[in-house]
Amino acid sequence: MNKRLLRFTVNGRAREHAVADHALLIDVLREDLGLTGTKRGCDGGECGACTVLVDGAPRLACITLAARCEGSEIETIESLAANGRMSRLQQAFHERLGVQCGFCTPGMIMAAEALLRRNPAPSEEQIREALSGNLCRCTGYVKIIESVQVASCAGATGSGG
Repeated sequence: MNKRLLRFTVNGRAREHAVADHALLIDVLREDLGLTGTKRGCDGGECGACTVLVDGAPRLACITLAARCEGSEIETIESLAANGRMSRLQQAFHERLGVQCGFCTPGMIMAAEALLRRNPAPSEEQIREALSGNLCRCTGYVKIIESVQVASCAGATGSGG
């Protein structure tokens, strides 16, 4: 098995890690770095539970080779809370019941985080589009969409939620 030294930043911390050429990003995050907030769902890029941000863009960790992340900034759900306090988006999911069983939640939140960074006041249609690669088996998405709206600038000012 060939390994390479991978240099990347994970949740704001520079890392050097020896990884197999065929190692998936989800395995490096969960097994090697202990960041278990990223969930393994379908292992085929179909459910979105493993969504993380790579250089600010949502990426499915279960189908991304870790070696492809050389020099990248990777953010997982663990990066959003600061000093033990949930981010505004995490808090909105909690308060608006956007979390059901919670399995899909980290991927949903990371996809929504990427959207809100690009567009702080998205429309419902834009939220639905941004989350279209993330499946939830527990809910009809109403509370998830509402949670993102509340966390957005439009929701924070009362015009979007």
